[in-house]
Amino acid sequence: MNCFKEYTKYAFFNVLGMLGLSCYILADTFFVAKGLGSNGLAALNLAIPIYSFIHGSGLMLGIGGATRYSIAKSQGQTDRMNLIFSHTAFSVCVLSIVFFTVGLLGADVITRILGADDAIFSMCRTYLQVLLLFSPLFMLNDMVLCFVRNDGAPRLVMVSMLAGSFLNIFLDYVFIFSFRMGIFGAVLATGFAPAIGLAVQSTFFIQKKNHFRLVKRPLRLQLLGQILSTGVPSLITELSSGIVIMAFNAIILGLMGNIGVAAYGIIANLSIVVIALYTGIAQGIQPLLSRYYGAGTDRNVQSVFKYALYTVILLSGIVYLGVFLGADWLASVFNSEGSHTLQTIAVDGMKLYFTACVFAGSNIIFSIYCTSTDNPRPASILSVLRGFLLILPMAFVMSRLWGMTGLWLAFPATELSAAALGIFLLQHSVKQQRKTSST
Repeated sequence: MNCFKEYTKYAFFNVLGMLGLSCYILADTFFVAKGLGSNGLAALNLAIPIYSFIHGSGLMLGIGGATRYSIAKSQGQTDRMNLIFSHTAFSVCVLSIVFFTVGLLGADVITRILGADDAIFSMCRTYLQVLLLFSPLFMLNDMVLCFVRNDGAPRLVMVSMLAGSFLNIFLDYVFIFSFRMGIFGAVLATGFAPAIGLAVQSTFFIQKKNHFRLVKRPLRLQLLGQILSTGVPSLITELSSGIVIMAFNAIILGLMGNIGVAAYGIIANLSIVVIALYTGIAQGIQPLLSRYYGAGTDRNVQSVFKYALYTVILLSGIVYLGVFLGADWLASVFNSEGSHTLQTIAVDGMKLYFTACVFAGSNIIFSIYCTSTDNPRPASILSVLRGFLLILPMAFVMSRLWGMTGLWLAFPATELSAAALGIFLLQHSVKQQRKTSST
């Protein structure tokens, strides 16, 4: 019963927090659609993958480090706890400097690679460049969120994410409509959001509730490798979103042009919110799984895993019913110009694309289960298949055979195939554990 109560507490707080975090981009989508029309939507959607790269890198280090930290904490290894945090913080600094430098020097090149034409080049370049320049704040916020959550403060994590989201929504309106700053105002509001999140979390350190701190020790490559290997599935999960968007944008530009990309922008950004539900559950159960695993309470590990899967199935049914019944209204919210073509593409796409919900959610839960129990290899295999090896050929082949319908169905086909593989990997892992315990 205590296990279920803890699951409910962590999952609830983190789902709310992740919904708030996902609204960073959704708010931009709404206000850009209202203020800049379909060209603004197209520019935003072409630039969004950059956010996935930044956020994914922050989560790779944050979840990788925090998972190792939680296991060490459950085993009373104080020195190792501080060492893990220090190595993670160092890695965040190094990687965020790389992103910042790319933003200063390579924005034009990246914008062209993403496929922006002359009509939307300036807006797309502005959005992705400012995102890259704010990458240190995004990545630091991701890291601190993970460690504070694993240090027993999921409520504070939720409050910080919601505070950042509300600030972003408020500033979006002020910058775009009051100050008429266009897409620069939208991305500037997004960049300020993690700053308020970090300010909220600073109370945790001011009150000295944290059990981790920075220490000066020589860099241990083995420990750094363990942190990275544990966090890689989280990186690939986030990167897959960006890669899917980039691949779909390239295909849609050939099939339907900018209006098709704008319609897909609606679907992609709604998908970010839906995936945030599953990511919230996954990040909520990660501290529990790592702690129970470190303490050797396998029964609790399995219970939390099952609770998460049941929750995903229930939420997926609710989400798809809402999308199916409300697709026309959802598309119209972002269709400020009243384009019939955009409306038709978006509505048809939603009803097909979101059939992937239950499979995508199950895959995310499986990945976090493996990484949290110090078994990242199956999660990495599954993440690579979902993010690269399955979705890309399916998208190109199915769109060639059945046009836009085939493209929309490529995502659920990929997630279904990956889920089937996940079941096989899980059964294989259980058999291996039983053989190990029997010997």
